[in-house]
Amino acid sequence: MKTLQNLIGGKWVDSHSVSLHDVVNPATEEVIAHYPGGSADDVDRAVEAAVEAQPGWAELPVAERVEYLTRWAAEIAEHAEELAELECQEMGKPVALGRTFIEGGVQGFRTAVHEALTYPFVETLPCADGGGTTILRHPLGATAVITPWNFPVPMVLGALGPLLASGNTVVVKPSERSPLSTARLFELSTLPPGVVNLVLGDARAGAPLVEHGQIRLVHFTGSVEAGRRIGAGTGGRLCRSILELGGKDPVIVDSGVDPVATAAAIAFGAFVNTGQICTSMERIYVHQDIAEAFVDALVDIASTYTLGDGHDAETVLGPLVDARQRDIVHGHVTDAVERGARVRIGGVIPKRKGFFYPATVLTDVDDSMLVMTEETFGPLAPIVVVSSFGEALERAGSSRFALGATVYTHNPDHAAAAAGIPAGVTWINQWQGGGPERLYEPAGDSGMGATGARAAYDAATRPASIHTAPAPASTRS
Repeated sequence: MKTLQNLIGGKWVDSHSVSLHDVVNPATEEVIAHYPGGSADDVDRAVEAAVEAQPGWAELPVAERVEYLTRWAAEIAEHAEELAELECQEMGKPVALGRTFIEGGVQGFRTAVHEALTYPFVETLPCADGGGTTILRHPLGATAVITPWNFPVPMVLGALGPLLASGNTVVVKPSERSPLSTARLFELSTLPPGVVNLVLGDARAGAPLVEHGQIRLVHFTGSVEAGRRIGAGTGGRLCRSILELGGKDPVIVDSGVDPVATAAAIAFGAFVNTGQICTSMERIYVHQDIAEAFVDALVDIASTYTLGDGHDAETVLGPLVDARQRDIVHGHVTDAVERGARVRIGGVIPKRKGFFYPATVLTDVDDSMLVMTEETFGPLAPIVVVSSFGEALERAGSSRFALGATVYTHNPDHAAAAAGIPAGVTWINQWQGGGPERLYEPAGDSGMGATGARAAYDAATRPASIHTAPAPASTRS
């Protein structure tokens, strides 16, 4: 059985960790590989390699760095099916769905990388005194990226593009729950040695990485608790951090929209990837005028979200990533039912192998329940019936999370009012709409640090100004 290795300075090497842990297929509960627990020594070697490689990488012309990265993107695209297969094995995502997201991730990577060709790394501005100021944007140096388990390949690609194109080098630590696809992604690398490095493990690798004195930026996607620790640590040593943490995204369904079509859209937003998306639809506020028809339609659609192994083309919902995550999801359902919620469909752990959970619709929920206050990260759709759009707007903005929000409405005034929802991204009538031009920063417990478009390059570089004034005039007559 395969034991995964670290990639350090262009070489695949064994970890110095004394422990090995299992990678488990969540559909079959079979052990499919082993990964090292991680160690500070592994991190030291990887950071040293990144620091050593960084000056040479930064000295390359921007166009040459872009060319390197574009070649890697082409290699990844050719292996999208293989990478999707590995994601299915390690975290349960259906292969077809995984391939779609990986292909989208590759395209987003290409777009982000090519942004470097027009980004103003050097900008000269005239000044009133007759001189000029040149603004130089320098790379930060060696950086760290820590990614979650729910989209292993796309999340790595989303973080790496601007960091690498700006001239930084990177040490990546993927989630220990899904290391297989990330390791294969790095096997496909066409970059010079040390530009990207991979360290596997759990907190024994993650903590030393974010605390390392030679790391100049930490890009982290994960839990609120871990994000708080990382933010406190990086802030204490004046190191930048970009933190995308939990979400409890609201959805508003206004009167006047088609209840069946809207229910279909929301079913996808709540259940796709078995609800394991930071921007999954986790709180649904439906106007009373269409609530009954909407709920009936959502229940009917949920019944078509079939469970199964992601290798089966008929499967819509793969398993949750592991037993721990399924326990969280079912715990939220149990809590809601004990407090008076009604299960309209789902809500029962299937009697079968694997960490499966059905698409579940809850009604009669209120804000005392975990399904309305804590991130569930599972295929749940809790519904609150509201009497007005204003009430829905107020309740949508009441969470400590502020990552994304979605509003379905035909009313232009209501669409405009949706801008008041405290979220990094608000979608009107199309969940996950928009493109690479999107720029956002999560708020509240959902994190900090602007990203997207040129903001990602701003975060990956340090501006410095050089002002040149006219030489002093001669005072000799």
